[in-house]
Amino acid sequence: MSKTTLLAIDDDQDILKVLKANLELHGFTLFTADSLAAARTILAERRPDLVLLDLMLPDGDGLEFCCALKSLYPHLPVIMLTAKDKISDKVIGFELGADDYMVKPFETRELLARIRARLRPMTLTSQPSILTAGNLSLDLRNQIVTVQGAVVSLTPKEFQLLSCLVENRNNLVSREDIRQRLWSDTKLYAWSRVIDVHIQHLRQKIEINQAEPRHIITVPGRGYRFEDDENDAEKKP
Repeated sequence: MSKTTLLAIDDDQDILKVLKANLELHGFTLFTADSLAAARTILAERRPDLVLLDLMLPDGDGLEFCCALKSLYPHLPVIMLTAKDKISDKVIGFELGADDYMVKPFETRELLARIRARLRPMTLTSQPSILTAGNLSLDLRNQIVTVQGAVVSLTPKEFQLLSCLVENRNNLVSREDIRQRLWSDTKLYAWSRVIDVHIQHLRQKIEINQAEPRHIITVPGRGYRFEDDENDAEKKP
């Protein structure tokens, strides 16, 4: 069986050496790039299973690169590794598609745990591999969403959020439940709009009219509810 491959993008050679030594010791194959240009070359030749991305690079902005990367490979997990520790920096990172965010310096054990969590396949033993709700279908195994038979492109985080809502269709899902399920650093989201932004993006992609959503319903001050039938949104308060 081939090893899981990772790509680390950082202009600090010492960090790349430490990452390579530690991650390969734990069974991963690690490619390293000290610039975005080098990273693009590796991505063109290899298809890593996960990317570790620094934000401050000599030939470009890591945030912009993350956004472009997610557009090309929406299901490729990206963990940002950066010295920027402001809440606003973290929020922007998540809004642009990052799956996780770690501040330097970090513990190798924690990084390994987060990498494994992002690579862990979705557990399907207790639920069907296909979820349907009205005109929407979710293929949990392949992470494919269709609306009225047309495939809709979602980021991994958007897919996880939609799955959470659909699995609990017609029932309230609190903001705290969403935070606990989708993000490890729950304190980060106490006063941020990250969940709201992801809900907005989902509505743009699956609702006929996002200004008057008929599937993803906001329950003010509490959370969200996914209506199984389009007409239910008009029937319920």
